[in-house]
Amino acid sequence: MSPVATDQLSVIFAALADPTRRAILARLAEGPATVNEIAGPFDMTLPAVSKHLKVLERAGLISRGREAQWRPCKLEAEPLREATEWMSHYRRFWEGSFDKLDAHLKALMKD
Repeated sequence: MSPVATDQLSVIFAALADPTRRAILARLAEGPATVNEIAGPFDMTLPAVSKHLKVLERAGLISRGREAQWRPCKLEAEPLREATEWMSHYRRFWEGSFDKLDAHLKALMKD
């Protein structure tokens, strides 16, 4: 059994690892929505959707408000910025590697 992630970045990436949760975030990028609205396109029960929402909420990727009897969910983008900043280091690494490969291939073609 793998250890449970406790640092925030690991929790964020664990939440993003599931395609259903990524689809939920894409829906919420369009604006707040209720659980029923979020569940609409998915072939799963409301409790299953609620479990996905709890994972996203624990990661700080969504928040739930209160409007009368509704609890609309809203995208919280700050944790995505944190994940993007972490990945940007590796993006620079790969871009540098591709630049070196391009230079090497150009040198080979001159020969």
